[in-house]
Amino acid sequence: MARRDTPRRPDPERQPGRRPARSAREGSFLGRMIRRLFVWSGGFALLAVIGVVVAVLITARSLPSYEKLKSSQAGQMIVVRANDGSEIVTLGPSYGKWVPYSRIPEVMKDAMISVEDRRYREHFGVDPIGIVRSVMVRVQSGHWRQGGSTITQQLARNVFLNNSRTFDRKIREAVLAMALETRFSKNQILELYLNKVYFGGGAYGVDSAARKFFGHPGDQLTLEEAAIIAGLVKAPSHYSPTADAKAAVDRAQVVVQTMADAGTLTPAQANAVDFKRVKLAAEQGQNSARYFTDWVLPQLDIVAPEIDQPIEVWTTLDPVAQRAATASLQQNVPNGVQGALVSVDRDGAVLAMVGGTDYVTSNYNRAVNAVRQPGSAWKLFVYLAALEAGYTPDDRVVDEPVTIQGWSPRNSGGTYAGPIDVRTAFAYSKNTVAAQLGNEVGFGAVANMARRFGITTPINTQPSMVLGTSDVRVIDMVRAFAEVSAKGVTVVPYGIRKVTTTDGEVLYSHRPDTQQQLVPAYVAAAITDLLQTAVSTGTGRAAQIGRPVAGKTGTTSSNKDGWFLGFSSGITTGVWMGRDDAHPVPGLQGGTAPARAFAAYMKVATAKRPVEKFETELKLPQWQLEPDDEAMQANPDEYFYVDPNGNIVDQSGKASPDGADQGVPVDQGGDAPPPAAANDDFLDRATGRQGADAPRQKPMSAPAPRGAGNGSGAGQPRPLPPIGKVITTP
Repeated sequence: MARRDTPRRPDPERQPGRRPARSAREGSFLGRMIRRLFVWSGGFALLAVIGVVVAVLITARSLPSYEKLKSSQAGQMIVVRANDGSEIVTLGPSYGKWVPYSRIPEVMKDAMISVEDRRYREHFGVDPIGIVRSVMVRVQSGHWRQGGSTITQQLARNVFLNNSRTFDRKIREAVLAMALETRFSKNQILELYLNKVYFGGGAYGVDSAARKFFGHPGDQLTLEEAAIIAGLVKAPSHYSPTADAKAAVDRAQVVVQTMADAGTLTPAQANAVDFKRVKLAAEQGQNSARYFTDWVLPQLDIVAPEIDQPIEVWTTLDPVAQRAATASLQQNVPNGVQGALVSVDRDGAVLAMVGGTDYVTSNYNRAVNAVRQPGSAWKLFVYLAALEAGYTPDDRVVDEPVTIQGWSPRNSGGTYAGPIDVRTAFAYSKNTVAAQLGNEVGFGAVANMARRFGITTPINTQPSMVLGTSDVRVIDMVRAFAEVSAKGVTVVPYGIRKVTTTDGEVLYSHRPDTQQQLVPAYVAAAITDLLQTAVSTGTGRAAQIGRPVAGKTGTTSSNKDGWFLGFSSGITTGVWMGRDDAHPVPGLQGGTAPARAFAAYMKVATAKRPVEKFETELKLPQWQLEPDDEAMQANPDEYFYVDPNGNIVDQSGKASPDGADQGVPVDQGGDAPPPAAANDDFLDRATGRQGADAPRQKPMSAPAPRGAGNGSGAGQPRPLPPIGKVITTP
């Protein structure tokens, strides 16, 4: 019997739809994963957007106000101005004047937007298209060649960040840029940018750049000038017109073409651009005036401390006088020799200061820092002390060989004039007479006189000090002569008149120092008489300028230093010349090159001032008028004997050992009366400077005996009339 085939059940695994079901499951899993990925990505993106928005909003709320952003700066700017308001030098970052958006030339705005951020008006602080373009260039070239930073990002970096190329900094820069766009308008941001972006040479902002490169304010820029300035942002040092004019013009031409491509310039306007019309400003003086600024600026720590905002320092420097001072030195200084000049007005205002022949070669300021021997210019103090002690210009002295404590001074040329008057001795700078006068009044008295007139360096009291063996500074010697010119009243050199903010707020204003009378007016008149004679007929004849001049030459041994110091029409000037290594300079004397430099300068400095005659008429005090009568009528028993310190001693010349009886006159019997009070009358008579009954010391008639004198300047007892009933003993 045939077998009946039973029909087979379909194998579920072999059914046509089963295999696709497995694939569907697999496909549905992959789909789910993709969908989940998209969901999670979208969620993360949304969170990132929310995070960015929150960060931007928080940052925007924490941003400083617009006014504070305007005043923020990278370091302090100091503008130093001369007495006429002209700029001498700018130190630190220079921001110039703030130029409001409405006054910024349209060509400047268009040039900057075209070359730095063409879609500035369209993006929200960050330009995605610019970022994509920058990344593509990076992939193609292998390194970053194009930046994707917008103007807003650059502003954020300049104000809040640094230039480090890190991803973290770029993220913060982008957040800050969007925060700025949230807080401020496009015009405000562009105004901030154009007033703060760095253009090289220390210039921040269009006004500073325009003044530095073209010599005029930033609101007066031409198309060519705007293109040059806009081209600087990419590489300020490379495209600076003062460093490389050709590179600056080439870059500016690229800016012009970019403006034409952006539609801000028509082809005709672009073709009409001519960079030959651009005139670059002359470089500000960085040479001799820097000696003055180097002296002035440290004084800001005293007159205006703890000020970190931009300031303007208005100084006393006269540009005309400064140029004349520089020229006078350069034209008269011998080859290989340095020089210095300081000139002050009658109130102490420094009109000119030159500390060397070339600041670029050597910035060492010899006018205020170097210490050199003044030579015979030091005799100013010797004769001041002698005049105060009772000498007059007409008194007779003797020019002859003299030895003091084993020291024998010689005159220049080795000749001696014999009996002459004080005026002649000073005019011809007689060394032997100066030595005798110093020994007569005391070398300590000469040192005290120099200190009284502003000499700040150490002073020795050896006999040779009368010829200027103590080192001094030029500015100190100028001060001393200025005080003589001021009739014996203190004059303190100063260089800062006022300090202001860039908006004109006065932070400091110079106030004159309290004046003191250093010597009586008749002493100042007498020394002026001597100084005038030294120029008119003596060693300083080369310093004549066609109007009254009073001054003194100075020459040190072996012609190592040459000086001339003098005054006329209220201006006092000192000139020094010599080598830094103190080697001899053949032919260098105070009456030659220094005197000629003084004359060349003073002719310019005094040109617009009226001619002034000196007051040289002596109005002697009463105690100097009748010395002989007083000497004959005085009782010798009434004389006091004092040492150079004012301590009373007995007639044997010995001071009290313990000082207990100081101030006690001793009579012939040896009995000491009660101590006398040290009242004003006693002090006046003891110093010999006042008192109607005090006779004047007569002029010396002969040099001090061999070996006379001591370190304090007092010689052995000599038969001289007392000064104010006081005899000074060693």
